[in-house]
Amino acid sequence: MFSTPRRGRAAVLAVSAALALGQLALAPPAGATPVTTTPTLSAGTRLFTPPPDPGAVQQVIGLGEEGRFADAALVAKEVATPQAVWFTDGTPQEVQRDVRRTVLEAKAFRAVPTLVVYNAPGRDCAQYSAGGAAGQADYQAWADGLARGLVGNQQVIVVIEPDGLANLPSDCGDAYTSDPQNPTDDERIAEIRYAGEAVEKAAPNALVYLDAGHSGWHSVADTTSRLDAAGVAEFAGFSLDVSNYQWTANLSQYGTWVSDCLALHPDAETTTPTDCGDQYYSGGPDNWGAGALDPAQQWSDTAADPAANTRSVNARYAAELASAGATPTARFVLDTSRNGQGPWASSAYGDDQDWCNPPGRGLGARPQARPDAGFPLLDAYLWIKTPGQSDGQCNRGVSGSTTDPEWGGITDPAAGAWFPAQALQLAQLASPPLR
Repeated sequence: MFSTPRRGRAAVLAVSAALALGQLALAPPAGATPVTTTPTLSAGTRLFTPPPDPGAVQQVIGLGEEGRFADAALVAKEVATPQAVWFTDGTPQEVQRDVRRTVLEAKAFRAVPTLVVYNAPGRDCAQYSAGGAAGQADYQAWADGLARGLVGNQQVIVVIEPDGLANLPSDCGDAYTSDPQNPTDDERIAEIRYAGEAVEKAAPNALVYLDAGHSGWHSVADTTSRLDAAGVAEFAGFSLDVSNYQWTANLSQYGTWVSDCLALHPDAETTTPTDCGDQYYSGGPDNWGAGALDPAQQWSDTAADPAANTRSVNARYAAELASAGATPTARFVLDTSRNGQGPWASSAYGDDQDWCNPPGRGLGARPQARPDAGFPLLDAYLWIKTPGQSDGQCNRGVSGSTTDPEWGGITDPAAGAWFPAQALQLAQLASPPLR
C-alpha cells in the first residue's frame, strides 16, 4: 500500500499529465455519435474542451505538492469542462492557422467547438482588455483569415465581439477619446456584421451569435436596436453574459424578450422600439404599475416578490405577438461560466467594478445544448469566458491605485492571465457543485 505522500504524488502526476495532454477534457466516449451538420444545436450535442491554460496545470501541480488534493481535483475538473477558445490578435495567416488547429482537434473528437472573435479596433473602451486591429481594413483582413481557418460544413459555434455592441464607441466616454484606433459606432457595427458574414460564407453550418451584453445593462429596446443594426436576422442569434455574472434565470427571460422585441420591430435599427417590455419596467396586463426588476434576485413568473416577478411582462409580449402575428426567431446562448452565485453587490467603493474579478463568485451551470424546454429560443449554456482567467487589474475605482482590496490588496493578473485564487474560489463555490 502506498503511503499518503506517495499516493498524493501519484495523483498529482496523473492529473497533471491528463491536463497537459487534454485527455481529461478531450477523450471521446466509446461509440460517440458524430455531430449533426444542420445549422441548429440539438440536445446532447458534444461540446469541445480545449487544452487547459498552462497556469491551470501549474496550479494543479502546486496544490498537489502542498497536499491539497481536493482543491487540485476541483481546478482539474474546472478546466476539463467544455469552454470556448478565444481569438484576439495575430496576422490573418496566424489566426487562420490557430482556428484550423482548433476546429480539426474538435472534429477529431466529434465535438462542436465554441470560438470567440475578439479583435475589434478599440475594444473594451480601451480599458483592461484594450487592443484590437489597427483599423477597419485590418480587421476585415483578420476576419477573413479567421474564416479561412474553418472547415467546410463542420458545425461550430462562433461568438462575435463580446461587448462590441453593448460598448459602442459612443458609450465609452471621455477616457476613450485618446484611443489611437478611434472607431465610430458605424464602423464597429459594420465590423461585427462583416465578421459574422465571413464566418457563415466559409462554414454554412456555423452558428453565429452577435454578443449583446446582459440583463443588468441595456434595456431590451436598446439591445434590440443594436442587434438589428448589426444584421442579427442573418445569423443564429445573439449571446448574453459573456465574462459577466448575471443569474441564468434572468438572462433566459431577457434573451426571450429581446427575441420577442426583434420579431415585433423589424425596423428597430431606425426606430427604437420603446414599447418593448424590459427589466426596467415590468408592467403589463397583470400589473401595469410594476417597476424595475431586481437583478440581485432570480426572476420568474411565479416569484412572490414583484421585483422578481416576470409574469406581467411575459403576458404583455404574448398579447403583442399574437396581435401582430409575429413569431420570434432569433435564438441565443448564455455564458454560465461564472454566474453560479449571481452578480456581486457591494457599495464599499466609488466604483465597485462589479464586472471585474468580483469575490465570492462560483462556476455556473455546465455547458449544455438545449438546456431548458421552458425557453425554446435558448440554444445553449456555454462557458464562453475561460473561468480562472482574470478580468483585469481591478482597483475598484480608487484613483492612482493598481491594487485590488477585494483580493487582499494584490495587483490582480492582467486581463486573460490565469488568476489562481479566483480559479479555485470559482470551483469551490460552483453551483451546481463540481462532481
